[in-house]
This record gives sequence, C-alpha cells and structure tokens, in this order.
Amino acid sequence: MKDFPTQIRNSSVLRLLVVATSYPSSLTDWRGLFIRHLVDALARRDDLDVALWAPPGERTLAVSDATTPEEAHWLDRLMQSGGIAHALRSNRLRGGWLALGLLSRLRRAYSRHANRINVLHCNWLQTMLPAPRRLPVLVTVLGTDMQLLKLPLMPVLLRWAMRGRSVSICPNAEWMDAPLRSMFGDEAQIQAIPFGIDTAWFNLQRNVDFAVPSRWLVVSRLTRSKLGSLFEWGEQLFKDQPRELHLFGPMQEQIDLPPWVHYHGPATPAQLCETWFPQAHGLITLSRHSEGRPQVMLEAMAAGLPIVASQLPAHADLLAHQTTGLLCDGPDTFAASVRRLEDREENLRIGNAARAWVRETIGTWDDCAARYTAIYRKLVAGTQP
Repeated sequence: MKDFPTQIRNSSVLRLLVVATSYPSSLTDWRGLFIRHLVDALARRDDLDVALWAPPGERTLAVSDATTPEEAHWLDRLMQSGGIAHALRSNRLRGGWLALGLLSRLRRAYSRHANRINVLHCNWLQTMLPAPRRLPVLVTVLGTDMQLLKLPLMPVLLRWAMRGRSVSICPNAEWMDAPLRSMFGDEAQIQAIPFGIDTAWFNLQRNVDFAVPSRWLVVSRLTRSKLGSLFEWGEQLFKDQPRELHLFGPMQEQIDLPPWVHYHGPATPAQLCETWFPQAHGLITLSRHSEGRPQVMLEAMAAGLPIVASQLPAHADLLAHQTTGLLCDGPDTFAASVRRLEDREENLRIGNAARAWVRETIGTWDDCAARYTAIYRKLVAGTQP
C-alpha cells in the first residue's frame, strides 16, 4: 500500500478517491469483500490512480491510503459494531450519533484531498453529503440505501448535496432506477451498473451427486428479514427428511435455529467455492430484506448453481423464472421448486443458463471497473469549461 500522492505525473490518468465504510481485513473476511474486489480492479487499470478511504485491511500496492490513523481506527470500530445501518435499526440515537461522526470525518478527509483528485466514488448515498461541490461524484446505491431514503429529510439533504455538480447515481440493480429517477432524476444521471464477479466462480466445476440426498445452501447474514420464511417453509422439506439444509453466515440477531438446520457460522468465499458450491444441489434465499443485487446470488449463477428465491423485486430483476432460476411466493411453490431441481436434467439446464447469462450480462470485476471508468470520464468532462 502506498501513501496518497501529492501530485500525478501523467495528466491523462484520472485521480480517483474511493470512499467506503466497510472493507475486509483480508480475502477471508466476508465484510465488504466486494469493495476490495472493486478497488483492486480499478487499481489494475493504467488510466486510473486510485486512493481509498475505508477501514483498515489488506490493500494492493497500487492503491493509495487516504485515511489518517484516527480515521482508520474509528472506521474499524464502526465496522466491528455492525455499521451505521445496523445501529439505526437497533438504536436510532446511537445510529444518529455515529452518522454525525462519519460525516464530520468525511468532511475533513474531502477537504484534505480535494485538490489532489479529479473524481470521487462514494459507496452509499450518505457518504456524498459533505463532498466539496467542485468535485464530480459517482455514487453506488445498494438496497440498504433505499431504506435510508425513507428517513425524514434524507432525500432533501441529498438533493441539496447534488445541486450544482456533476453527479451519477449508479444502483447495482435496475429495479432501483425508477424510484431514484423520481427523487433525483432532475439533479443527477441515473444509470444502473452491476458489480462484477470474481473469476474463481466462473471456473468452478460442479460435481454434485444426484444419487444421494440433496444438499441445499443458504448464505446470509442471520437476521429475521434476511432469513424470511426459511424455517416455516422449509420444515416440510428438511425436518425428518433425507435432504440437508446448510446455513452459512454471521448471527446478527439472536435467532433460535431448528435442529434440522446445519449451521456453520460465517464461511470464507474460498470455503464456499472450493467445498460447498461444487457439491450442492442449489442455493436458497427467501429474504424479505431490501436487497440490491445480492452478490452471493451472482456468484452462485456464475458457478452454475441453481437458485430458489423469494418473489422480491431484487430477485425477480436478477432471475428469469424457470429459465435462470426459480421464484416462489409460498410454501407450496417453494417445495415444488426444490423438488424440481432435484431432477438432474432440470438442475443442469437452469444452472448452465444462469452461468451463460451472468457471464454475458455481468462479467468480471474488470468489466465492472471499465463500466465505472467510462462514467468517471463523462463526469470529469462535464465539469470542464
């Protein structure tokens, strides 16, 4: 990791500051791992000079560190506590205090680096609020941001922050386009940009045995909204049945797990890719959470692993029912979907179609970085006289 440069020798290279409030300590850490993949892909480009303001963690040498020791320590504690969104859900007063602390530190960071960068890439809408008006801004939006927009005055504050500057709002799924346009379409360009997928998932070879009881995976943070109706709908399929349900993820709410669930705690991407995805019949997500475009679903599709998902806008936006996945809206359709994918021919047909679609439509993290870079250049050109 290098220090943030005071100047860039090659003027054709765009100087980029990426801001995020989550970042993995290593590639085995699940928290904010997509931020690392994105930043690494941006740093691999010859036409970008990338600096990162984020919690501490392993960084490639091509990425400059834009945080002070105090900021890094504060961001690390924020992430360890579950982040601002988690704090707002559990304690509004504490969440508001943390949000003020974040905004004050961002204001100082933006002031410190404003003259060294050409464009600002903010992950999550609230991080753009203190940005200097002369800086063009690209903002990525996830499903949790849509919940943030329900807070009193938040859309008004964001519109004020966007006024008088070049702004591109980039949700990671198309279903968010319409509500974002209705709120901000007159102040910013709205363009959905999907995240990329690590090449390891495309290279995965499944070796599932259809002659033995089926094995199903759920990879999720353990909250009631993320798990949805999993235990109610799943009891008829997994309790006292030869099928196996394996659950992976951190316990973020105290939830009593049924004895027929095999709970493994958090799993690293390498463990899922090398051990669990190859032998599974499919991935299940019955979330009721405000999802953007869940990364684990993209990774499953890239691996050719079929998905059974609840009928959420985010899921329906990603899966073509009966073609690249199966959508369900109740216990009967859920059970029918699971049984359907226990047929070898149907399982492979849907899994292969999902892999082909995601390879063509989403691509790798380098493809994602190219999409973002094209927008950076348009934003910078828009600020020039």
